[in-house]
Amino acid sequence: MNQQLIDSTVEEKRLHQNKNHEKFWYRWGPYLSERSWATVREDYSFNGDAWTNFPFEHANARVFRWGEDGIFGVSDNKQLVCMNVALWNGKDERLKERMFGLTGPQGNHGEDVKELYYYLDNLPSHAYMKALYKYPFKKPFPYKELVEENGRRGYEDLEYEIYDIDGLFKDSKTGDSPYYDVFFEMAKDDENSDELNFRITVHNRSEKDTGELYIMPQIFFRNTWAFESTNKCVKPVLEKDSEDSNLIHVKHPKFGETQIVFQPSPGGFGEDDADEAEDIDPELLFTENESNLVKLFKEKENPSKYTKDAFEEYLVNGDKKAVNPENVGTKAGACYHFKNIPPGEYVTVRYKFTDDFKNKIYHVPGMAVVDEDEFDQTFDRREEEADNFYWRINPLPVSEELRLIQRQAMAGLLWTKQFYNFVWREWYNGDRNAKVKPPPNRANGRNKKWQHMYIEDILSMPDKWEYPFFASWDSAFHCIPLAMIDPEFAKKQLDLLTREWYMHPNGQIPAYEWNFNDVNPPVHAWATYRVFKIERNLYGREDRPFLESVFQKLLLNFTWWVNRKDGNDNNVFEGGFLGLDNIGVFNRSEPLPTGGTLEQADSTGWMAFFSLQMLNMALELAKENPVYESIASKFFEHFILISDSMSFEYTVEGDEKGCVDFIKQNLWNEKDQFYYDAISWGDDNKQQLPIRSLVGLIPLYAAMTLEPGIINRFPSFKKRVDWFVENRPEIFGRNIASMSKRGVGERLLLSLVTKERLQAILTRMLDENEFFSDYGIRSLSKFHEKHPFTMEVHNSEYEVSYLPAESNSGMFGGNSNWRGPIWFPTSFLLIESLQRFYLYYGSDFKVECPVGSGEYLNLVEVAEEIAYRMISMFIKDENGERAIYYGEHSDLLSNDKNFKDYISFYEYFDGDTGRGLGASHQCGWTAVVAKLINDVGLSCARLPRTPRSSVSLSSATSPSLTESPIVDGNQSRRWARRKSAKSLVNFTANILELSEEEKRTHRIGGTKTGLTPRNSISSDLAKELIDRQNEEEKLLDVHSSDEEEHLEIKSNLVNNLKNEIGDISLEDRTISYENIDDSAYDSDGKDPMTK
Repeated sequence: MNQQLIDSTVEEKRLHQNKNHEKFWYRWGPYLSERSWATVREDYSFNGDAWTNFPFEHANARVFRWGEDGIFGVSDNKQLVCMNVALWNGKDERLKERMFGLTGPQGNHGEDVKELYYYLDNLPSHAYMKALYKYPFKKPFPYKELVEENGRRGYEDLEYEIYDIDGLFKDSKTGDSPYYDVFFEMAKDDENSDELNFRITVHNRSEKDTGELYIMPQIFFRNTWAFESTNKCVKPVLEKDSEDSNLIHVKHPKFGETQIVFQPSPGGFGEDDADEAEDIDPELLFTENESNLVKLFKEKENPSKYTKDAFEEYLVNGDKKAVNPENVGTKAGACYHFKNIPPGEYVTVRYKFTDDFKNKIYHVPGMAVVDEDEFDQTFDRREEEADNFYWRINPLPVSEELRLIQRQAMAGLLWTKQFYNFVWREWYNGDRNAKVKPPPNRANGRNKKWQHMYIEDILSMPDKWEYPFFASWDSAFHCIPLAMIDPEFAKKQLDLLTREWYMHPNGQIPAYEWNFNDVNPPVHAWATYRVFKIERNLYGREDRPFLESVFQKLLLNFTWWVNRKDGNDNNVFEGGFLGLDNIGVFNRSEPLPTGGTLEQADSTGWMAFFSLQMLNMALELAKENPVYESIASKFFEHFILISDSMSFEYTVEGDEKGCVDFIKQNLWNEKDQFYYDAISWGDDNKQQLPIRSLVGLIPLYAAMTLEPGIINRFPSFKKRVDWFVENRPEIFGRNIASMSKRGVGERLLLSLVTKERLQAILTRMLDENEFFSDYGIRSLSKFHEKHPFTMEVHNSEYEVSYLPAESNSGMFGGNSNWRGPIWFPTSFLLIESLQRFYLYYGSDFKVECPVGSGEYLNLVEVAEEIAYRMISMFIKDENGERAIYYGEHSDLLSNDKNFKDYISFYEYFDGDTGRGLGASHQCGWTAVVAKLINDVGLSCARLPRTPRSSVSLSSATSPSLTESPIVDGNQSRRWARRKSAKSLVNFTANILELSEEEKRTHRIGGTKTGLTPRNSISSDLAKELIDRQNEEEKLLDVHSSDEEEHLEIKSNLVNNLKNEIGDISLEDRTISYENIDDSAYDSDGKDPMTK
């Protein structure tokens, strides 16, 4: 089905046009930040205190140097022309031009946005975008209360959220909801990528109160002219039309002239007065995007008579002289004043930005207008195209609830793109014509060694408010779901971070702007190869130049790791905090208070993982260039040496009697059967730190199977492998890499752990009293809840205890916690690792899951179970509540008719309850839930939020497959997901994006059980429909030059499949099985279920 659906949607056509530079669909998108104030780039202080140097209170009146922000901001890809939305309810102390939140020092758990908004839809080309902002109107927005109450709370307290304030979104006495739902949409023209249509629809959700509202769409230029190094800069201009009161001419040197027209808004409500009421005409206001230095810093004069804060002064403070009466400037707004919006009613604002104004904007006396019917139909078409595109990405008959979660995860991922601008020379030394230069050694020398950096790109942000800057390992995870919908953009992200204007000349990849020198886990190679494989399997394209280009630059990065982070040259690595913030007993980015060096199990595990990913890529490239065989051999050797050093110290000492081997444990603890960090003071002086954390699970990431056919295909590589097996028996005798013992299908396994150690680690990981939560894998064992690890150093006590929710300290700002919560990126890699182990060990290797249940699962079933638990956080339980909203307001956020379908993608999650924590719009790495839904969503017949079965209950008779999938929480839940061995192999191969050749190899080597899955009803329907379309598809051979006809035929396929598969009941989706022989497999070895 996948091959049939490739290039079947209008959106894919747009992406092809953009790639081939036929049309520039990427030019306009949601590229404004949600917070440019209090960022490192805007910090010009001596001490590097970014939070106070540019506070929120300055943002409305002070020009940003490096990038603009705003509510649902849209701009071109260099952020020259910007548009956003401003709101005022007639009561607030300020015009709502940007999202409000607390700074790091203000929040009791670090910085935190204090607004309610949701990303609802978006396409990779941004031809359609939709978002929602919830704006209270009965009470003023509680700026002061949010700051003061959070300031009173400590680390042990919950954060004070905006929905904690009674009467904003729900009045406890009346039950009313006195707020506005502000829906923002943008739709591009059918053919013109530079024509943008905007629609704002505001609903009064109160059932009792009428509300007042000012809606002001804004357009402005990023202030570049004040910072230009020459006087040749041509200043752009916005100017009101001389005849039409609602039309603005937009003149910018790069884009020439464009126009933006603000359509009058219908003024009536209901059928009685809708036709008779007068329209609400916009009032156009103009000012300059210049700082109000007199107001902010008590200077004698401003650089311009009209300043950035003019609209706030005009509306909120009543200063009518604040705006430019000549109706010209570099910032403009169209103010729609709705004096009374009745309960339950809505208003609509429409406006269009276009360079084709001669054909798309019409004129009546004194006003410009657009065809509203055609305008709204454009939105209808874009919405339908978005539906088709996302159905094409996941055509399986998963539940609508899962589709909702997946769609909003993807939408958030696309909404959190941002123009990121940073030029070190200008930032560190100050602009050439700036009146005030940065202080010497500015910001305490922050990022002083990154003088080569020159960035002006669209990047995927972790969270555009809380983390409005790139973070290298976050970006790698973003690219996995991004590759499903826009592989070109995903590849661009991975390539950029290895380019010479990002990567340090020494090979280090920059971490994030607070400290580019920090070290993030080396996941770039994994993401690169994963994106390559996803594109191959979903879109039928192999971008080998991309793979080779990034691989070559990652060679530099690997060398940097080996040279800089292996201080003792023993293949045991340091690395600092490695993205895990407070997971250790000490701050791992600082010198140890004990002295010595911290040898890190996770850092060494990451490097083994890095080695295997580079080995994978080298073998892939060797298929067409034999030079890469020798490079593959090099990474094979690196892995072997790291794997041995991870668990053993191996020395040879000689005397007159000969050589004697000395082998002792290194980071592996034989008694506890777990990996720990260790402090080394040199020689034999070493102390392990027995903390059961994710640090001890990360070594599982380093696992890779080698197929006999693959090895035989590369004789040079095979020769090197054979040499190691024969000449280094001291390594293979310990079976660290599992090389001498063949697995299923005679394949080999490269792994840091033996089978026995794997089983021992999984015994802890799958114990619900340790790592295994109802919602995934905890970052710290629950064992430490009653048994905290303590260590006294120089009369100071250091402690690590289980903290399932927020951190209890300010380490790393206090806004994240790795001592118990569940994190999606690290859990996603664990799931992948178990799937790879399954390909080696097969269905016979089973572990008790969960420990104590009496239920034994093979490793791919364990991986599936973890994925189910992670997805279940977002799914409504039997009470209709989502675990991510666990707490006092769960009923409001999960069940209220105006909240229930909106999902927040948090940064991390409570290890006990699943409650969302940290950044509330972490649509980056948490969006990997979209990939999990693609992988296992079809078999998500149940997603319980209840404990697993006990030993006594697990032996009870399982219900039949025809019964309802929702069963009692105490019964065994495995019955709906049993699969044959061959089916499991195929299922795993698909999830890991193996090539067809690799899939055939695994199927041939699989265990024969006699169990073969029968096609589900949806699969049979799909096959029938595709056959029905074949006659139409043959036309493509005849009319291959007619692109429109090609696309229409493909679109028919999508629509037919959607109509006939989409309505299949949940019972029909359940996969059933019967005992038949292996002849059910086609001659090509393909599983009929997959076909």
